[in-house]
Amino acid sequence: MIRVELVKLARRPRNWVSLALLCGLPVLVAVFVAVTHLAPPPGQGPALLSDVLSSGSLYPAAALAIVLPVFLPIAVAVIGGDSIAGEAGSGMLRYLLARPVGRARLLTAKLVAVMAYVLTAVVLVAVTSYVTGILLFGSQPVAASPGGVTAPNIAATSLSGSGITPAELLLRILGAVAFIAVSMLGVGAIALFLSTVTDSSLGAALGALAALITSQVLVTLNSASAIAPYMPTRYWLAWLDFFRDPILWRNIDRGLAVQAVYVAVFLAAAWAHFATKDIAS
Repeated sequence: MIRVELVKLARRPRNWVSLALLCGLPVLVAVFVAVTHLAPPPGQGPALLSDVLSSGSLYPAAALAIVLPVFLPIAVAVIGGDSIAGEAGSGMLRYLLARPVGRARLLTAKLVAVMAYVLTAVVLVAVTSYVTGILLFGSQPVAASPGGVTAPNIAATSLSGSGITPAELLLRILGAVAFIAVSMLGVGAIALFLSTVTDSSLGAALGALAALITSQVLVTLNSASAIAPYMPTRYWLAWLDFFRDPILWRNIDRGLAVQAVYVAVFLAAAWAHFATKDIAS
């Protein structure tokens, strides 16, 4: 069943279109920055974008910052919202359950498909942006000391001002990719739950996005500071701490813990609702 869902995921052109759009936006931004040589000042615009002119090796991190706030969650919400509701809306869900396939097994297969899409999207964005960054900005060593001394083994400068070697940069980017993938699994779990509640894939996707928008609003409100640490979007930008020296693990650990709770709660809710749902379509 899992193989069938993965094949269906791979054969749907809209999924590849969404991946192409996710990868295309950072490429477009990189082209504009490379042509104009005008990157936003530090602290403005997407994180780390101001540093890519000196080292294209950092562009994967900047690209992830570009797609994370809006575009990546939308894509994941659409895929998660379509997982069960899309089958119900097309009339295929009843046929699928008429075969010797348990509901728990079907839900697990759908979850694996969502996870595969999330991982594919984040990795493709990182890989394509790395190639783009190297081609447009180069991978020359950067100045890693206040005196401007360039070290041949320094690939980039951390947010703390110290140098990062190529091996360290690769590990930090992999850590950021893993953290963002886990964060998007929280979005996928919410969308998957809503997909079991309604027969409208659009309604499930919009419901998941509404939950994320609500979370973002509450995080910014001082009056909601008591619950802000438990919002799903609260620690989305904690992956930037991978690019500090030393790495600040506090918010990273908290972010992973919060996402683990959301994934567990909403997957359990999805299973509980789907297991007892009366399938009429």
